[in-house]
Amino acid sequence: MSPHLEPNQQVKLGTIPTLIFASRWLQLPLYLGLILAQIVYVFHFWVELVHLVEAAFGSEVALQKLVDSIGYRTDVAVTALNETVIMLVVLALIDVVMISNLLIMVIVGGYETFVSRMNLQTHPDQPEWLNHVNASVLKVKLATAIIGISSIHLLKTFINADNYTDKVLMWQTLIHVTFLLSALAIAATDKLMINSSAKH
Repeated sequence: MSPHLEPNQQVKLGTIPTLIFASRWLQLPLYLGLILAQIVYVFHFWVELVHLVEAAFGSEVALQKLVDSIGYRTDVAVTALNETVIMLVVLALIDVVMISNLLIMVIVGGYETFVSRMNLQTHPDQPEWLNHVNASVLKVKLATAIIGISSIHLLKTFINADNYTDKVLMWQTLIHVTFLLSALAIAATDKLMINSSAKH
């Protein structure tokens, strides 16, 4: 029978449990690596944005870089920005932002859930979702973010559909639907688990 403990009293762990519990800090380099990946995405975003602005002012070199980066192909040579190129570039920028948001959720939520508390309760910029974050909530939010990213990719593909085969279009659509069904299944499973816990 375990002794009665005060709310703030800490249990002294043995050597092996202490070592095992301390192993969570091995994840820290992973989260630091994701921060570096975030920096790369920020750099890529600004490079594309600068090319878009330069192309808007008539730079053919910047325009060609944009066309190559978005994979836009047409029978007629692209000599100036058109609506399709602008839309594809903007969607690519939005894609970078959404992936960056996904990284933030993984870094902040993952660190808070699996490594150590950040004690952000009194911080004015604390994300609203961090108040009730746990492994289940983080899983659902990540699934939702992946669906958003997949939607952007699918929209980019449909806008530039002439450069893709029917097989590619079909598979991208099926993959997106799979992501959607997976997210619904995760959310439904979490809801069942919450309802089951509430009954007990």
